Amino acid sequence: FALLMAAARRVSEAERFVRAGHWRTWGPTLLMGQDVHGATLGIIGMGRIGLAVARRAQGFAMRVIYHDRAENPEASALGAELCPLDDLLAQADFISLHTPLTPETQGLIDARALALMKPTAVLVNAARGGIVNEADLVEALKNRSIAAAATDVYDQEPPPMDHPLFALDNMLMTPHIGAASDGAMQNMASYVARGVVDVLEGRTPQFVVNRELLKKDG
Repeated sequence: FALLMAAARRVSEAERFVRAGHWRTWGPTLLMGQDVHGATLGIIGMGRIGLAVARRAQGFAMRVIYHDRAENPEASALGAELCPLDDLLAQADFISLHTPLTPETQGLIDARALALMKPTAVLVNAARGGIVNEADLVEALKNRSIAAAATDVYDQEPPPMDHPLFALDNMLMTPHIGAASDGAMQNMASYVARGVVDVLEGRTPQFVVNRELLKKDG
Protein backbone atom coordinates (compact mmCIF):
# COMPACT_ATOMS: atom_id res chain seq x y z
CA PHE A 1 0.00 0.00 0.00
CA ALA A 2 3.00 2.27 0.56
CA LEU A 3 4.04 1.68 -3.06
CA LEU A 4 0.51 2.43 -4.24
CA MET A 5 0.33 5.73 -2.41
CA ALA A 6 3.86 6.80 -3.31
CA ALA A 7 3.29 6.10 -7.00
CA ALA A 8 -0.12 7.76 -6.97
CA ARG A 9 1.18 10.99 -5.45
CA ARG A 10 4.61 10.86 -7.17
CA VAL A 11 6.42 10.98 -3.83
CA SER A 12 9.76 9.62 -5.07
CA GLU A 13 9.73 11.86 -8.13
CA ALA A 14 8.86 14.90 -5.99
CA GLU A 15 11.67 14.14 -3.54
CA ARG A 16 14.19 13.99 -6.40
CA PHE A 17 12.74 17.24 -7.78
CA VAL A 18 13.36 19.06 -4.49
CA ARG A 19 16.85 17.61 -3.98
CA ALA A 20 17.86 18.64 -7.49
CA GLY A 21 16.98 22.25 -6.75
CA HIS A 22 14.20 22.46 -9.35
CA TRP A 23 11.50 23.65 -6.95
CA ARG A 24 10.98 27.40 -7.28
CA THR A 25 7.42 28.04 -6.08
CA TRP A 26 4.09 26.35 -5.50
CA GLY A 27 1.97 25.76 -8.60
CA PRO A 28 -1.52 24.31 -9.03
CA THR A 29 -0.36 21.69 -11.52
CA LEU A 30 3.06 20.91 -10.03
CA LEU A 31 3.63 17.14 -9.89
CA MET A 32 -0.06 16.33 -10.05
CA GLY A 33 -0.86 12.71 -9.26
CA GLN A 34 -3.82 10.40 -8.81
CA ASP A 35 -6.43 10.50 -6.04
CA VAL A 36 -6.45 7.38 -3.88
CA HIS A 37 -9.59 8.17 -1.88
CA GLY A 38 -12.70 6.88 -3.64
CA ALA A 39 -10.72 5.26 -6.47
CA THR A 40 -11.18 1.72 -7.76
CA LEU A 41 -8.56 -0.79 -6.63
CA GLY A 42 -8.13 -3.98 -8.63
CA ILE A 43 -6.44 -6.83 -6.78
CA ILE A 44 -5.12 -9.77 -8.78
CA GLY A 45 -4.81 -12.69 -6.37
CA MET A 46 -7.14 -12.49 -3.37
CA GLY A 47 -5.21 -14.63 -0.91
CA ARG A 48 -4.08 -13.56 2.56
CA ILE A 49 -1.99 -10.65 1.28
CA GLY A 50 -4.56 -9.48 -1.25
CA LEU A 51 -7.19 -9.60 1.47
CA ALA A 52 -4.98 -7.51 3.78
CA VAL A 53 -4.60 -4.90 1.03
CA ALA A 54 -8.38 -4.88 0.53
CA ARG A 55 -8.87 -4.19 4.24
CA ARG A 56 -6.48 -1.23 4.08
CA ALA A 57 -8.30 0.12 1.04
CA GLN A 58 -11.44 0.47 3.15
CA GLY A 59 -9.77 3.31 5.04
CA PHE A 60 -9.62 5.24 1.77
CA ALA A 61 -13.22 4.46 0.78
CA MET A 62 -11.93 2.61 -2.28
CA ARG A 63 -14.10 0.36 -4.39
CA VAL A 64 -12.33 -3.01 -4.49
CA ILE A 65 -12.61 -5.46 -7.36
CA TYR A 66 -10.55 -8.62 -7.64
CA HIS A 67 -9.66 -11.50 -9.92
CA ASP A 68 -8.93 -15.00 -8.67
CA ARG A 69 -9.77 -18.58 -9.55
CA ALA A 70 -12.70 -18.57 -7.12
CA GLU A 71 -14.65 -16.19 -4.94
CA ASN A 72 -13.12 -15.38 -1.57
CA PRO A 73 -15.93 -15.17 1.02
CA GLU A 74 -13.86 -12.90 3.28
CA ALA A 75 -13.31 -10.49 0.39
CA SER A 76 -17.00 -10.55 -0.45
CA ALA A 77 -17.78 -9.74 3.18
CA LEU A 78 -15.68 -6.59 2.77
CA GLY A 79 -17.72 -5.62 -0.29
CA ALA A 80 -15.05 -6.60 -2.83
CA GLU A 81 -16.38 -7.80 -6.19
CA LEU A 82 -15.04 -10.81 -8.09
CA CYS A 83 -14.69 -10.05 -11.81
CA PRO A 84 -12.99 -11.32 -14.97
CA LEU A 85 -9.38 -10.21 -15.45
CA ASP A 86 -10.04 -8.06 -18.52
CA ASP A 87 -12.86 -6.22 -16.74
CA LEU A 88 -10.59 -5.56 -13.76
CA LEU A 89 -7.83 -4.20 -15.99
CA ALA A 90 -10.24 -1.86 -17.75
CA GLN A 91 -12.00 -0.56 -14.63
CA ALA A 92 -9.28 -0.22 -12.00
CA ASP A 93 -7.50 3.02 -11.18
CA PHE A 94 -4.91 1.03 -9.24
CA ILE A 95 -3.92 -2.58 -9.94
CA SER A 96 -2.09 -4.49 -7.22
CA LEU A 97 -0.56 -7.90 -7.92
CA HIS A 98 -0.68 -10.58 -5.22
CA THR A 99 -0.72 -13.84 -7.15
CA PRO A 100 2.03 -16.49 -6.95
CA LEU A 101 4.35 -16.92 -9.90
CA THR A 102 3.24 -20.03 -11.79
CA PRO A 103 3.31 -21.09 -15.45
CA GLU A 104 -0.21 -19.59 -15.72
CA THR A 105 0.79 -16.20 -14.24
CA GLN A 106 4.22 -15.87 -15.89
CA GLY A 107 4.01 -12.70 -18.00
CA LEU A 108 0.36 -12.21 -17.04
CA ILE A 109 0.75 -8.44 -17.28
CA ASP A 110 1.98 -8.06 -20.85
CA ALA A 111 1.39 -5.62 -23.70
CA ARG A 112 -2.18 -6.82 -24.19
CA ALA A 113 -3.03 -6.45 -20.49
CA LEU A 114 -1.35 -3.05 -20.24
CA ALA A 115 -3.30 -1.82 -23.27
CA LEU A 116 -6.56 -2.60 -21.47
CA MET A 117 -5.68 -0.34 -18.54
CA LYS A 118 -6.72 3.29 -18.17
CA PRO A 119 -4.12 5.89 -19.21
CA THR A 120 -4.36 7.15 -15.61
CA ALA A 121 -3.85 3.68 -14.08
CA VAL A 122 -1.10 2.82 -11.62
CA LEU A 123 0.34 -0.72 -11.53
CA VAL A 124 1.84 -2.08 -8.29
CA ASN A 125 3.80 -5.33 -8.06
CA ALA A 126 4.85 -6.63 -4.65
CA ALA A 127 4.41 -10.30 -5.63
CA ARG A 128 6.99 -11.71 -8.07
CA GLY A 129 8.87 -10.04 -10.91
CA GLY A 130 8.01 -12.60 -13.57
CA ILE A 131 4.29 -11.80 -13.38
CA VAL A 132 4.99 -8.60 -15.33
CA ASN A 133 6.65 -8.54 -18.74
CA GLU A 134 9.23 -5.84 -17.99
CA ALA A 135 9.91 -4.96 -21.63
CA ASP A 136 6.21 -4.37 -22.24
CA LEU A 137 5.95 -2.33 -19.03
CA VAL A 138 8.82 -0.10 -20.17
CA GLU A 139 7.01 0.65 -23.42
CA ALA A 140 3.71 1.35 -21.67
CA LEU A 141 5.38 3.78 -19.27
CA LYS A 142 7.37 5.47 -22.04
CA ASN A 143 4.24 5.93 -24.13
CA ARG A 144 2.19 7.01 -21.08
CA SER A 145 -0.42 4.40 -21.92
CA ILE A 146 -0.51 3.98 -18.13
CA ALA A 147 0.36 6.72 -15.67
CA ALA A 148 2.87 4.99 -13.42
CA ALA A 149 4.10 1.76 -11.90
CA ALA A 150 5.78 0.74 -8.66
CA THR A 151 7.59 -2.52 -8.02
CA ASP A 152 9.48 -4.23 -5.23
CA VAL A 153 10.33 -7.31 -7.34
CA TYR A 154 12.09 -7.97 -10.64
CA ASP A 155 12.89 -10.67 -13.19
CA GLN A 156 16.53 -10.37 -12.14
CA GLU A 157 17.35 -9.20 -8.64
CA PRO A 158 19.03 -6.80 -8.47
CA PRO A 159 18.22 -5.57 -11.98
CA PRO A 160 21.23 -4.53 -14.08
CA MET A 161 22.01 -0.83 -13.83
CA ASP A 162 21.45 -0.38 -17.57
CA HIS A 163 17.88 -1.67 -17.28
CA PRO A 164 15.56 0.81 -19.06
CA LEU A 165 13.24 0.96 -16.02
CA PHE A 166 15.85 3.13 -14.27
CA ALA A 167 15.44 5.88 -16.87
CA LEU A 168 11.70 6.33 -16.28
CA ASP A 169 10.45 9.06 -13.94
CA ASN A 170 7.05 7.37 -13.67
CA MET A 171 8.59 4.13 -12.36
CA LEU A 172 9.08 3.69 -8.60
CA MET A 173 11.56 0.95 -7.67
CA THR A 174 12.40 -0.54 -4.28
CA PRO A 175 14.86 -3.39 -3.44
CA HIS A 176 12.55 -6.27 -2.44
CA ILE A 177 11.88 -4.83 1.02
CA GLY A 178 8.26 -5.88 1.45
CA ALA A 179 9.10 -7.78 4.65
CA ALA A 180 11.82 -5.41 5.85
CA SER A 181 10.50 -4.36 9.24
CA ASP A 182 11.54 -5.31 12.76
CA GLY A 183 8.17 -6.89 13.45
CA ALA A 184 8.13 -8.94 10.26
CA MET A 185 11.68 -10.25 10.76
CA GLN A 186 10.94 -11.19 14.39
CA ASN A 187 7.78 -13.01 13.32
CA MET A 188 9.64 -14.91 10.60
CA ALA A 189 12.32 -16.03 13.06
CA SER A 190 9.66 -17.01 15.60
CA TYR A 191 7.76 -19.09 13.02
CA VAL A 192 10.96 -20.95 12.11
CA ALA A 193 11.78 -21.64 15.76
CA ARG A 194 8.24 -22.87 16.45
CA GLY A 195 8.43 -25.10 13.39
CA VAL A 196 11.69 -26.68 14.59
CA VAL A 197 10.19 -27.32 18.05
CA ASP A 198 7.04 -28.81 16.49
CA VAL A 199 9.10 -31.27 14.43
CA LEU A 200 11.28 -32.26 17.40
CA GLU A 201 8.20 -32.83 19.55
CA GLY A 202 6.36 -34.83 16.90
CA ARG A 203 3.88 -32.21 15.73
CA THR A 204 3.22 -30.96 12.20
CA PRO A 205 4.57 -27.42 11.75
CA GLN A 206 2.01 -24.75 10.89
CA PHE A 207 3.82 -23.54 7.77
CA VAL A 208 4.91 -26.35 5.44
CA VAL A 209 5.55 -25.87 1.73
CA ASN A 210 6.24 -29.49 0.75
CA ARG A 211 3.59 -31.09 2.96
CA GLU A 212 3.60 -34.24 0.81
CA LEU A 213 7.04 -35.11 2.21
CA LEU A 214 5.88 -35.24 5.83
CA LYS A 215 5.97 -38.73 7.31
CA LYS A 216 2.94 -39.44 9.45
CA ASP A 217 4.77 -42.21 11.27
CA GLY A 218 7.37 -39.69 12.55
